[in-house]
Amino acid sequence: MSVQDDIKAKVESNKIVIFMKGTPSFPQCGFSAQMIEVFKRLGAPFETVNVLTDPAVREGIKQFTNWPTIPQIFIGGKFVGGCDIVREMNASGELKTMVDQLQS
Repeated sequence: MSVQDDIKAKVESNKIVIFMKGTPSFPQCGFSAQMIEVFKRLGAPFETVNVLTDPAVREGIKQFTNWPTIPQIFIGGKFVGGCDIVREMNASGELKTMVDQLQS
C-alpha cells in the first residue's frame, strides 16, 4: 500500500484524525499539544498519527492535503485545517457543532 493510500485509509476509517508531531501523551510541538487539548475538552474520541515516526508519512500528508504544516486535522473524512483554523473554529463553536454531528 502506498503512503497516500495509507493516509486515505486512516482518514476514511476514523471520525477524527490528527496527524501530529508526537503522541497525545507526549506531543513534540506546541501546536500538536494545543490540538490534543482542544479535542480532549470537547470530549471527542480521536485517533492520532505521529508523523515523526515515518518521514514518508510526514511528507505524504503535506502532499495529500496540499497544506504545508503539521498538525493536520480531519473530521468526518474531510480535511479541516491546521492549528490556527481549528482554534478559530473552536472559539466560534463551529468545531463543537461538527464534532457533535459525527456522534449523532
